Amino acid sequence: MKIAIASDHAAVAFKAELAQFLRDEGHEVSDLGPETEDRVDYPDYGYKLAEAVASGAAEFGVALCGSGIGISIAVNRHPALRCALVGEPLSAALAREHNNANAIAMGARLTGVDMAKACLTAFLSTDFGGGRHTGRVEKLTNPTF
Repeated sequence: MKIAIASDHAAVAFKAELAQFLRDEGHEVSDLGPETEDRVDYPDYGYKLAEAVASGAAEFGVALCGSGIGISIAVNRHPALRCALVGEPLSAALAREHNNANAIAMGARLTGVDMAKACLTAFLSTDFGGGRHTGRVEKLTNPTF
C-alpha cells in the first residue's frame, strides 16, 4: 500500500520509527515531514497529509503530533478525509470497519511505539464493512447542515 505519514515537531522520532515499521511491512511510505524537531505548526502538515490522500498519491495517511488531537482536526478539515484519533487496536480497526477512515492519528506523547504499531496493523488489515455503515459515511463526506 502507498501510505503518507506526517507529523509536527513533537512526533518526528515517533514518525521515523513508524515509517520504518511500515516499510519493513512492505508498504511504500511517503514521509511528508518535518525532518527535524524544529518547531512547526501541525495544521501545515495535516493539510499536506490530507491532500496526499485526497489526490490519490497515497491510499492511507498516518498523522502524528504530541497528542494526535491537533493534527487529526487539521486532516479532517478536508472533506475527502476521515481521520480517526486512536490509542489502541480495536478503535483503529473499528475506524476502518465502521467509518471507512482513510487516515489514522496518534499522539507521540500518549501512545507507546509498540501500541502504535499494533494500531497501524489493525487499521491497515481491516476492510470497510459497508452495509449499514455506507450511508453514514456518505453523510460524513457530504454533510447537510
